[in-house]
Amino acid sequence: MVAPMAVALRSQGVPVKIVYLGHKYGSAMVVRKDGPVRSVEDLRGKVIGIPSRFSDERLLAHKALAKHGVPETSVKLVEMPPPEVASALESGALDAFVMGEPYPSQSEMQGIGRILFYAREYWPDYMSCVVVMRQDVIDERPEMAQVLVDGLARSGLWLDEDITHRERASDFVGRKYFNKSPALLRWSLTNPPERIEYRKLTPRKQDFDMVRDLMLDLKLIDRSIEFDEYVDVRFAEGAQHQTAWKLDEDP
Repeated sequence: MVAPMAVALRSQGVPVKIVYLGHKYGSAMVVRKDGPVRSVEDLRGKVIGIPSRFSDERLLAHKALAKHGVPETSVKLVEMPPPEVASALESGALDAFVMGEPYPSQSEMQGIGRILFYAREYWPDYMSCVVVMRQDVIDERPEMAQVLVDGLARSGLWLDEDITHRERASDFVGRKYFNKSPALLRWSLTNPPERIEYRKLTPRKQDFDMVRDLMLDLKLIDRSIEFDEYVDVRFAEGAQHQTAWKLDEDP
């Protein structure tokens, strides 16, 4: 799930912990391809789609607007299911949206939108999705938790090892699991390759302290929750010496 949602759940007493990051980057703000918005300052008076108030993209929009001195009161943020944002942008219901992949890529491929900015421009080491486990699973089956995180670490290393690995993964996942066009996933993962990164995914306190503080400022949580309350780093640290998978044949 997205990181702020996990923080919010834990702050409300739900017994879960973040054990790993899903990836870094992978989100962008998109505007109409031939529209009037050419800079963040141009977003004054505009309608911006976000996936959820409890999303990293919501926080990213806040950071970008603040950086350019654009008050949030001068824009309208609308929560919208990600599959609907491209058509909403095309129809004029939205002037912009900030979402995770593959929805920015989808808008580009369809000729509807263009990237106004990538997440990394306003949020170094931006992380969106996180791996969350129930506390009872962590307590009762820590060896299983480690196996899972090890496997995710190896998959990330494999994806970042060679661009052809990303192409293979796009074809397989698009056909078998994600119900999305392999061409769309290839665009998301390769155009450019650094659009999404899968290495160095150990949760870091300074990153999550920033998320927590932004959530407090935006009144998304009502108390200052500490890092150790909602993150368990031992499995990520245990996976740091893993190596990439070695696959001899296409999946």
